[in-house]
Amino acid sequence: MAKRDFYEILGVAKNASDDEIKKAYRKLAMKYHPDRNPDSKTAEDKFKEAKEAYEMLSDPQKREAYDRYGHAGVDPNMGGGGGGHGAGFADAFGDIFGDIFGGGRGRSSGPQVYRGADLRYNLEITLEQAANGFDTTIRVPSYDECETCHGSGAKPGTSPVTCTTCAGHGQVRMQQGLFSIQQTCPKCHGTGKMITDPCHPCNGTGRIKRNKTLEVKIPAGIDNGMRIRSSGNGEPGINGGPPGDLYVEIHIKPHQVFQREGDDLHCEIPISFVKAALGGDIEVPTLSGKATFTIPEGTQSGKTFRLRSKGVKGVRSGYAGDLFCHVVIETPVKLTEKQKELLRNFEQLTTEGGSKHSPQSKSWMDKVKKFFE
Repeated sequence: MAKRDFYEILGVAKNASDDEIKKAYRKLAMKYHPDRNPDSKTAEDKFKEAKEAYEMLSDPQKREAYDRYGHAGVDPNMGGGGGGHGAGFADAFGDIFGDIFGGGRGRSSGPQVYRGADLRYNLEITLEQAANGFDTTIRVPSYDECETCHGSGAKPGTSPVTCTTCAGHGQVRMQQGLFSIQQTCPKCHGTGKMITDPCHPCNGTGRIKRNKTLEVKIPAGIDNGMRIRSSGNGEPGINGGPPGDLYVEIHIKPHQVFQREGDDLHCEIPISFVKAALGGDIEVPTLSGKATFTIPEGTQSGKTFRLRSKGVKGVRSGYAGDLFCHVVIETPVKLTEKQKELLRNFEQLTTEGGSKHSPQSKSWMDKVKKFFE
């Protein structure tokens, strides 16, 4: 009986990608595995058929030979017909789990590489620096390649040897019942090499800890807790892996005058009760210099005045926030007898004038009377 076309078995086109072939095989392997169909000889045959098709089409050289010469171009003994369905299932799902956990037979030809760790640097700046932006230099504790062994970890004059556990692949395959799982070699930790005579300065790690000096540009408008990413300035990778990144996290010091909320600024402005009663101009600080605005007559404590575009220019929006000035009327202290006498006379005069001088007090007393009634 003629063998079926491998593409037809998997249900894919002849120009299907490797991912499409793998996806189709996984679906069939799950569907027809004999453990799910214990009494079905048909399911077992379909499982073996799918496994053979996948093994041929997932190998670039075998697939090219098959595309050119058909079944005659490939060795039929590599179809995996023997050995029972248990081993076939282990191989099939070893590939699947290997893909999930970063392994797979197609990736075990050499030592496993690892990306370097990311680093974090806390940078404390002032509100003025955050608002205006600036350039600064930081020193970051990091790791560099050991200059003695040039990153090999082996003592000069010696070389790392091939790991005897994984034969230099950096990974080992473990059989657990029906499953065959590929994992990092526990002896060489994925490097594929063993160091019998370690380098003394780096203790065989191939890396030396030292401070790295970097130039960092702090953009105008940056806020507390924001991070600046410096690509490739983290720790170096292992086995030629890419380096990690450096994240500079911003912490803004408390300010003596302003409190920041987003791109807006807030400040308290103490004024005398005379200024509050009579009104007048008042001068306040801003991040760009002094500003003047008018206090109207009869201003009450807690009144807020808004100065537009006197806040912080947003790092993303490009628009400046506002400055909110909160008025606090200050009660005079350490009065002389003459000043106290004048205040008593003032109190008497305002009391004689009725509620027109103290509208809030009149409203408050009315509310209290209603409460007790």
